[in-house]
Amino acid sequence: MDTNDKNFEDQAKETAKNLEQEAQKTANEFKEGWNQATNNTNNLKLVCGLLGIFLGTFGIHKFVLGYTKEGVIQLIAGIVTCGFAGIIGLIEGIIYLTKTDEEFYQTYQVGKKPWF
Repeated sequence: MDTNDKNFEDQAKETAKNLEQEAQKTANEFKEGWNQATNNTNNLKLVCGLLGIFLGTFGIHKFVLGYTKEGVIQLIAGIVTCGFAGIIGLIEGIIYLTKTDEEFYQTYQVGKKPWF
């Protein structure tokens, strides 16, 4: 093996080592941040909380969270009970607003808890 081959082999090993370190760093950053609440969660919490309090009879807060089936149930219950089922939305809106951003994110976006 001549000197050029040895230098090329050393450079290839160094490059591979650098790429491995970079990939490991990126993987660690992804693991740390993938399940964290973002600023959008705070906005979603506020929006859903207020919608639950003011328009809970129509289940709009459920639709915003992506709970279509539960939103339809809330809407039908609100119509059938002439708005009395809106108490559920009121309670849920207050619960949403009293949770921390992280609790809200973990419970309603990650855990997909549809009621209370």
